[in-house]
Amino acid sequence: MVELNSCSPQSVRVQKDGSLEIGDTTTFSRYLRGGVVTEVKRPKTVRHKPLDIALLQPHVVAQNTQEVQRAHCLHQAFHVLHKFQQLHGRLPKPWDPDDAETVVELAQDLEPLKGTEEESLDEALLRTIALSSAGTLSPMAAIMGGVAAQEVLKAISRKFMPLDQWLYFDALECLPEDETLLPSPEDCQPRNCRYDGQIAVFGTDLQEKLSDQHYLLVGAGAIGCEMLKVFALVGLGVRANGGVTVADMDYIERSNLSRQFLFRPKDVRRPKAEVAAAAAHRLNPDLRATPYTCPLDPTTEDIYDDSFFSRVNGVVAALDSFQARHYVAARCTHYLKPLLEAGTQGTWGSASVFVPYVTEAYRGPASDAASEDAPYPVCTLRHIPSSMEHSVQWAQDQFEGLFRLSTETINCYQQTCTSLSATDRTETLALLQQVMGVLRTRPQTWQDCVVWALGHWQLCFHDKVLEGGTQFSSGSNKCPHPLQFDPNHDMHFLYVLAAANLYARMHGLPGSQSQPALRELLTRLLESDSRPQNLFSAEHGQEQLKELQETLDDWRKGPPLKPVLFVKVMTANFHVDFVVAATDLRCQNYGILPVNHARIKQIVGRIIPAIATSTAVVAGLLGLELYKVVSGLRSHGTFRHSYLHLAENHFIRSAPSAPAVQSFRDLKWTCWDRLKVPAVQPERTLKSLLAHLQEEHGLKVEMLLHHQALLYSSGWSSEKQAQHLCLRVTELVQHVTGWKPKPGLKVLVFELSCEGEEEEMAFPPLHYEL
Repeated sequence: MVELNSCSPQSVRVQKDGSLEIGDTTTFSRYLRGGVVTEVKRPKTVRHKPLDIALLQPHVVAQNTQEVQRAHCLHQAFHVLHKFQQLHGRLPKPWDPDDAETVVELAQDLEPLKGTEEESLDEALLRTIALSSAGTLSPMAAIMGGVAAQEVLKAISRKFMPLDQWLYFDALECLPEDETLLPSPEDCQPRNCRYDGQIAVFGTDLQEKLSDQHYLLVGAGAIGCEMLKVFALVGLGVRANGGVTVADMDYIERSNLSRQFLFRPKDVRRPKAEVAAAAAHRLNPDLRATPYTCPLDPTTEDIYDDSFFSRVNGVVAALDSFQARHYVAARCTHYLKPLLEAGTQGTWGSASVFVPYVTEAYRGPASDAASEDAPYPVCTLRHIPSSMEHSVQWAQDQFEGLFRLSTETINCYQQTCTSLSATDRTETLALLQQVMGVLRTRPQTWQDCVVWALGHWQLCFHDKVLEGGTQFSSGSNKCPHPLQFDPNHDMHFLYVLAAANLYARMHGLPGSQSQPALRELLTRLLESDSRPQNLFSAEHGQEQLKELQETLDDWRKGPPLKPVLFVKVMTANFHVDFVVAATDLRCQNYGILPVNHARIKQIVGRIIPAIATSTAVVAGLLGLELYKVVSGLRSHGTFRHSYLHLAENHFIRSAPSAPAVQSFRDLKWTCWDRLKVPAVQPERTLKSLLAHLQEEHGLKVEMLLHHQALLYSSGWSSEKQAQHLCLRVTELVQHVTGWKPKPGLKVLVFELSCEGEEEEMAFPPLHYEL
């Protein structure tokens, strides 16, 4: 159906079966297979009212009539606060009832907004806003700052839909539900400390609670950095018995710097957890931040054990995979710890809260690839990959660094003629190292480009792997093994072919697609053993800086380099070829096999970068939920799950569901409950354990499992049952699984099924105390 290739953009409707409806094609040639559908966003003109008119007739971003009315009331509240400030030279005093009444009276004198004559002012809402208006909260600033920054980007880029015209956001549900617990004016007086803005809203009681909290932050990437900022600014964990533990096994990559704001160029290749913890401490010297560079997964339960979690008040998950989120959520359910969880994909974002016995437990998608077309957040790029997706994103990051960023850096240097001492030396050197590689002078021929590509292959898949091998011996990481270049290996050859052609294109040189000629050239280069080493090492002394400066001066004499922008087109442009080959080779380094090349091509081009605006907003939303969790017991209706799409101005906040109640005979439970069996001396046998469950809970156990290992079944022969029933419970577990209890272990967890249970029933876990 080649006629489509010359058509103007067509409206496309996706049918339930996944097929596309594109209108009348009866006059077109027959469709056979394949093809690429590209979304074309049509321009739209948006006209806004001038400020003076919009103040009296506001358009607000809202989902329903109730939200519109609340936004109108907030609009009027800001009018009144500005008027109060003009009259008194200040905002209403914190929780001063007289000032609040003055605000309500001023509001009653306002003219109604045009088009809203029938709306009555919500005086209770106005009063609450007035009472808390003198305070400032860093999570609110993060939310509104992120939204405002995204609007600036929209105005500059003319991409995405601007707000029309007002966005009002409130989180008054953070205040205590019980009015008797609201702070008094005396409790909100300034203390001449950095938390006075927060104390003006919540009083000193919440500030004291925040200071004593100890939280575990899992992930120090884009959202993790933002959450550490929130912790530092709200004063969480600043006392001796409080603190923040930052857990992240990953290392900082250059591409992280644009969205993980606690990191600097000098931090590249350093552990994220250590750098982030130190940076957070600089934000607030009282913050007690402890880095852990081992992963939080089943292999490290001897580190993140009962003793560790007994010191933790809550957990924040800033993770890049649903598998990791499920594991962390399961740990929170096991130890009955509240979980705050957030994620972003470009301008999309979500923030959720899960509180023991109050809300439902975490239930995210079962896997990261719920569909073949699922986007991949770029925050999953890892210094230490554990999946093919990590390697794909590393490969695309390599493409950007080699063929675009480094090119732009050299062009900038050519134009400004600055010396390295006047630039950000570390970042500049790192980029220039890549683009120069083994070459002392600018490439002049195709052979020069091949020499560079071969040198870069050696650097990425042999030298750096040898250097970093000692970092990969803990947890679930696989120790990498360096590769030896083989021109007859398809992926080795494809990498050099693609990299050399892209490098030639960068320098305005002709490339080559002749594979026989390239194999002959590579064989000659390898046999001569005259390949130069990479010019610059990781340490940059004065002599090396001088040599680099001279090399740059030589490169500056030539024409500007041509940045190569990644385009996902299945033609001979070598873009996808480079990413496929680099992904395959990195997977070989780290034992991630088998590699599905078709899957790599599906992922490429659907990588969604994390951006600072979205991460700031979701971190701010989690900060608001943190206030609620730390403040103490409250109903599930005051918590909020939040979903946003900054590009299209979608903001949805909803209360989480209460935990579902299951029942079996007289036993009732939720996902947060467990059957506890207290420790006795001497230890129970399996027979006495089963008898205890029947006597205490009326449960006749049919099967008992530990980590999916079957310890008992009523369907076994009498002889086998007798062998197991007489054993002590810990002896039985060791006999069946080979497991030995580790020092400090307090509980064994079992799964059970019982006689008479329904098919979909899941009994609470059995916690057998040691």
